[in-house]
Amino acid sequence: MTVKVAQAKINLAHIIESKLGYAMVKSSSVRITTDSDDSYSVQGQNQLPYSIKSDTSLLTRAQNRQQLLLINQQQNIEAIMAMALSFCPDVTSNGQPDSDWVERFIALCEGTSNESMQKLWAKILAGETVSPGTFSIKSLQTLKQMTQREADALQKCTAICGYNEKDNSHLILLGFYKKHSLFDLLRKGNKVSFNLGKAGISFPDVLTLMDIGLIYRKEIESAALKANQEISFTFLTQRVVLKPKNNDLVLSYYKFTQTGDELRKLINTPVNKAYKQLLSSALEEEFEVAWHAIK
Repeated sequence: MTVKVAQAKINLAHIIESKLGYAMVKSSSVRITTDSDDSYSVQGQNQLPYSIKSDTSLLTRAQNRQQLLLINQQQNIEAIMAMALSFCPDVTSNGQPDSDWVERFIALCEGTSNESMQKLWAKILAGETVSPGTFSIKSLQTLKQMTQREADALQKCTAICGYNEKDNSHLILLGFYKKHSLFDLLRKGNKVSFNLGKAGISFPDVLTLMDIGLIYRKEIESAALKANQEISFTFLTQRVVLKPKNNDLVLSYYKFTQTGDELRKLINTPVNKAYKQLLSSALEEEFEVAWHAIK
């Protein structure tokens, strides 16, 4: 336990020095406790056990910290723009990105130092340059608040996200059921649900994307499908075509929001193989299932 505490304190000391530009040293024997707050200096302020190791004035230290912040932000911006240039294809663009959009982009991305997140920002800039209007300010604001864990959840869910051209929507198929009718009493409520856990997708992953507004919270149902009525979904390089064997089959799914659709474009992930097998095996009893490669 002592080793862990010591390591944590060392890590914190490094963080403080990197952000303030100065190291902190122990300046007194005073310890901060939760049940005692009666140690005061002559000025009436709490006596703190640590202080900055520097003879410079408080104003100078503040100015130095601002300079460090600006340097870090500049490094982030330059790294993102260098990545964007490498991502940008040699194609004819549909115009120039809006100048206000570019300024907002820079202001929102400048604090991102994580390389994986920088790549997402770079892809946005490249995509907006090729086709202005592709990414909204709301999407930029969402990405700014997004953590690496949330980005990982988006990547996982993108691998099981299908595109329905008819509705121009991206969705995650969850299951299906036979719509109840007087001639099919025995099938009432017989819903087949896909176990996404078998594809490595946990419900917390989906819930995470709901919490940040990338997926609608409510499960949605398709209209009742007729026998032999084809419906297709595209998964990046593959398309699955479903053909119901009977009438009144209903698909259930989660749908991506507009912001989710925009940010999903940043991740080019092929269909999750386990999810593909899961769909095929779960659907084959009631649907004809055919997968086709997209060239």
